[in-house]
Amino acid sequence: MAVNTRTVSAAELDVQREYTAKISALLNQRYTEKPLACVVTYGCQQNVADSEHIKGMLEEMGYGFTDDRQKAKLVIFNTCAVREHAEDRVYGNVGALKKYKLANPDVIIALCGCMMQQKHIAERIRQSFPFVDLVFGTHVVHRLPELLYTAMTRRKRVFELPDIDGVIAEGIPVKRDNDRKAWLPIMYGCNNFCTYCVVPYVRGRERSRQVSDIVEEFKQLVADGYKEITLLGQNVNSYGKNLEPKVTFSELLRILNALEGDFRIRFMTSHPKDCTKELIETMAECDKVATHLHLPFQSGNDRVLAAMNRGYTREKYLSLINYAKELMGDELSITSDIIVGFPGETYEEFLDTLSLVNEVKATGLFTFIYSPRVGTPAAEMDDPVSHEDKAKWLAEILEAQEKISAQQMKLHAGKTFKCFVFGKGKLGDNYLAARTDGNLIIEFEGGERLIGTFQNLKVIEPLTFVMKGEIEKL
Repeated sequence: MAVNTRTVSAAELDVQREYTAKISALLNQRYTEKPLACVVTYGCQQNVADSEHIKGMLEEMGYGFTDDRQKAKLVIFNTCAVREHAEDRVYGNVGALKKYKLANPDVIIALCGCMMQQKHIAERIRQSFPFVDLVFGTHVVHRLPELLYTAMTRRKRVFELPDIDGVIAEGIPVKRDNDRKAWLPIMYGCNNFCTYCVVPYVRGRERSRQVSDIVEEFKQLVADGYKEITLLGQNVNSYGKNLEPKVTFSELLRILNALEGDFRIRFMTSHPKDCTKELIETMAECDKVATHLHLPFQSGNDRVLAAMNRGYTREKYLSLINYAKELMGDELSITSDIIVGFPGETYEEFLDTLSLVNEVKATGLFTFIYSPRVGTPAAEMDDPVSHEDKAKWLAEILEAQEKISAQQMKLHAGKTFKCFVFGKGKLGDNYLAARTDGNLIIEFEGGERLIGTFQNLKVIEPLTFVMKGEIEKL
């Protein structure tokens, strides 16, 4: 599929820097203390990465940050359109700010992200939430300074929602949420058009960043002390298809793996139809690439997969998983996504999904009851099964996976893993949480100074979803 990818020019970014300076001057005139911004993020890691760029731009404008919406002079909701529940949360949380806005008319309330890129959603915001000042889509995040300045000075609502394939904007400032773990987008958009998914409609077509830009950002992250760097894309396996000369995702991984430094590379999300043996071999051969494969299968029934327009069969999925297990053995961790109750799915077809769960033996699953999305083909399909029955099917999946997870954890008793310590644990006040190369969680007792470091941890007690460990004595 041809894509007219456009890279934002240096001149365009200079214009945004001019607006940044104007906002900074405006804030200094209006407030004696640094005004605070609250950025609320819903949805996937790509949205998290977008919010980090939003906060980077806001910081340059002169904003500080708060998690308390009632203390903020600017509240931005970065929204998700993947499921109805996420949309309902946005409506509720935005509505809750109505009184705050009326009492503080200088406060700016803004909405952005995938949910806003849908015309019917934007129109609902326009009609039902008149106190929202700014609404902008996924393709103009880099223009936030211009859009915000307009909303602040004209006192007129701003809606900027262009329906385009999207752009690539390099050099946008970023304020990362974590000082040791980083998200690094390598591509944007999606060409797959799964019949249940709205992402291609709100994120545009696939477009890949240049290798040189990715490498430069990656090197800077390593120099800044980041230890875990996750490469992001709606389908990372499609990386490089629109580049000249073409570069495969496997080749990009090998380039990054060869860089100097003590770090670990993760990536998500992979699509089974584009997953290759080359990628699996790359994971097995590259010492800095995590042996964790998040490969959503969504359904274990071929008819349902075809109705979903997934582009692979159960047999192909299993062949990839078995090849990965053959090359990486116990080092490999597999996680996946499942949709229960796709329109027209029968209980017998659901049982094929349940049997695939038992066959794959993933260490973790992300499971969802089908949620209709306006504008997608699946939303027009007959859907005779009740939500109550679908919930019962989901419960069967969860019960099976809980047993599998416990079994998988027991396999690692007594083993030692090199783990990245990422934060406080949940097993006790003095416990820290760490992640293995295969994305398994080990909690252990230790001081907070260890957060952000690699530690060798020995598993002393496997639990259901985590393992208890201790630092390996040398």
